Amino acid sequence: MRWLQAIHRHLVLSILTAMAFGFILGILIDTERLRVMVTPLSFLMVYPLMVTLNFRSLLERGNWKLQGVTQLINFVYLPLLAVVFGWIFFPQEDNYRLGILLIALLPTSGMTVSWTVMAKGNVKEAIRMIVIGLMLGGLITPLYIGAVFSEAVAVPFGSILTQIGLIVFLPMALGFLTQRLLVAKVGAEQFKTSLKPIFPIFSTLSVVVLIGIVMSLRATMLLNDPAVLPRLLIPIILGYLIMLITIDFIGRRLFERADRVALINGTMIRSLSLALAVALTVFAERGPAIALVIALAYIVQVQLAAWYVRRTIRLLPASS
Repeated sequence: MRWLQAIHRHLVLSILTAMAFGFILGILIDTERLRVMVTPLSFLMVYPLMVTLNFRSLLERGNWKLQGVTQLINFVYLPLLAVVFGWIFFPQEDNYRLGILLIALLPTSGMTVSWTVMAKGNVKEAIRMIVIGLMLGGLITPLYIGAVFSEAVAVPFGSILTQIGLIVFLPMALGFLTQRLLVAKVGAEQFKTSLKPIFPIFSTLSVVVLIGIVMSLRATMLLNDPAVLPRLLIPIILGYLIMLITIDFIGRRLFERADRVALINGTMIRSLSLALAVALTVFAERGPAIALVIALAYIVQVQLAAWYVRRTIRLLPASS
């Protein structure tokens, strides 16, 4: 458990280590057989987080203005921004454009709640953002991809919906049932203090292993063309910065501090694990190239989210 907790605490270092190990492994051997691990790892990324969600809070009265603005950002502004960025930076490279679009189409993850808690934001609304965002993202993603890439990329709508069902809706249902069973067995307090903190650790481990697999699948290409990494990182960094600046501006104009923190974390934090899973399971030969973009986004997202939390705590005390 100490080893797993260290991976969870030092996510960026863990991801970089997994990338380096995956790159070396991919140079030494053919890792194509590791693709069979993608779907189970994708399930394991999502299921532990669903076990920890407070589903009961969804039944309470919510701030629908905040939720409405959040989902407009998630499913109108950010996908359009991703399309523009894709055409600017990768006009002739469909795989990279699709990777950027997948990042934009699948909002929020369990880290949305974690960062919101640390910054003393509105946690209940952040939980709502996760559930609403994942459900809408699961339904809207195939439509967006079909509209943007109808001529350049064969879009298997049935496969996308099936995979999203396996890695979003099934884990959500099983997570809810697991939570109910554990609470009934050990009590709500013991579940909250003893069991709940354990589940996200296994989700993080699945993410790290999956990123290692992505790098192993692209190792030969990276060895032959190392300049591709900075080419991918520049639009990713720029995109996240624009995202943070514009969403922070909207939040300051419309919401109080706690809701503003939830808005930032419910939009800037993307469900990169789901995007990875969709890329690797649905798009066959294109998958590793698409997934490379998403894997690099992990590093940028974690660093920027951590910086925002530190800045928020320092400049905006919880009483403001």
